[in-house]
Amino acid sequence: MDNNYTVLARKYRSQDFKSLIGQDVLVKTLTTAINTGRIAHAYIFTGIRGTGKTSTARILAKALNCLSNNGPTPEPCGVCENCRAIAAGQHIDVMEIDAASHTGVDNIRDILDAAQYRPTNGRYKVYIIDEVHMLSTAAFNALLKTLEEPPAHVIFILATTEIRKVPVTILSRCQRFDLVRVPIETLKKHFAWIANQEQIELSDAANELLARAADGSVRDGLSLLDQAIAQTGGHVDEQAVMDMLKRADRNVVVDFMDIILSGDTARALEMADNIYTNGADLLMLLSDMMEWTHWATRMHPALNAGDCASSPYTADQREKTRKIDARVSLNILSRIWQVMVAAVSEMQMSGNQKQCFDMLIVRMMHIADMPSVAEILKNNTTAKPAQPVPQPTVQPTTPAANKITNSAELLHAMQSDKEILLCTYFSENIEVCEMSDGKINYFDRKGDTNFPIKLSAWLEKHTGHPWTLVHSKESCNVPTAIEHRQQELAADPMMAEAMGLFEGAEIVEVSK
Repeated sequence: MDNNYTVLARKYRSQDFKSLIGQDVLVKTLTTAINTGRIAHAYIFTGIRGTGKTSTARILAKALNCLSNNGPTPEPCGVCENCRAIAAGQHIDVMEIDAASHTGVDNIRDILDAAQYRPTNGRYKVYIIDEVHMLSTAAFNALLKTLEEPPAHVIFILATTEIRKVPVTILSRCQRFDLVRVPIETLKKHFAWIANQEQIELSDAANELLARAADGSVRDGLSLLDQAIAQTGGHVDEQAVMDMLKRADRNVVVDFMDIILSGDTARALEMADNIYTNGADLLMLLSDMMEWTHWATRMHPALNAGDCASSPYTADQREKTRKIDARVSLNILSRIWQVMVAAVSEMQMSGNQKQCFDMLIVRMMHIADMPSVAEILKNNTTAKPAQPVPQPTVQPTTPAANKITNSAELLHAMQSDKEILLCTYFSENIEVCEMSDGKINYFDRKGDTNFPIKLSAWLEKHTGHPWTLVHSKESCNVPTAIEHRQQELAADPMMAEAMGLFEGAEIVEVSK
């Protein structure tokens, strides 16, 4: 057994700026800074795992200390003593600290004490602090002063996947670089090159699957490629990758969605049983179904969004999707999308994913059969109008009989009297904590001192007796009249149906 095997993610780790893939803006900025001598004293690299944060930090350390030039160079040679020692993690002046296991203030104090001494073998002392967001509050505070004004020979390079957890006092002292997700096409070229170097047969379809499963992370993709090579012995094809990822073929996904949207419940459940029996991951299958729904929506003729040749589907699969789009409305696609989004968390929390998935299929098929809001309104319009119900005659009342006991009656009375300004202010800003005939306990979100004077005067005139208005100093945590109306509308099935027509729709204003 060869105990010296190095995994692909380590073997093909970027050693210079030219080999750092997918981060063109970062590379251009750092190389220009080195060429012009504008080297900052502190950098912070942030991004998802596997995009090159630590690799960039090591490359920058080599660029600052490479012996092939009289000063820092954007093209470190990689063969001098300093470059080789930094690449091996053995350089005395380049310290890599894992903040996850060195979180305390004492660890930072040791670093700051050592930073006062000049470098031994290099031009700069470089401190690379990985996962810096894991430091304690005391450790961050200890780092502040030195991070702002470090000795001239010290460079700090911080790396994190959780930039929001890093204090703004730290961020303001660093040059920040956001490493982006590596594009799928870039990952595919990289994986194909590595397969060629390793003399591995990697099919285009398998490469596509690996690049998409990597989700923008080079390390994740290389780990998956390593696993696929180990599983197949060096002949990586689409089926092997799908088996490894527990993923259904895209042909299966398209056929499955076709059956669901055709309304054949028995066939849909039978196909779900077969897919599950064959070992597919149901959460992954749901993700593939959502991916298909997204692309089917973009390809729908009602949107006229183009051919969508960039979709992950073959020409035959896109043609079948177009045929499905010809008989399915955008409204239906939008509704099943919303159901699938809600089902993701349900399946993650469910003790039995298969049962949850079966119920999802049934729910999707029933929603697909529901008529749209436009059809409901059309049917209501063409239906025979109902006979009007005779209303009892209401005798006019004197002002003294105008009794008001709740906020709804109060709003109605103000609208009837055309007290528009008073009514608008009350609807938008007043929380009614308690109300009875003659007394209102309320909280005013804007605190208008003239409002209670105007309201009490109008109430006395309208009801014929004086009112007591008690202003609460704290919020009652109850909705205003406008917010209450929005909640009622959101709960209305007809309104929910209407909002389902447009993805991301929300109620922004309610007519008073």
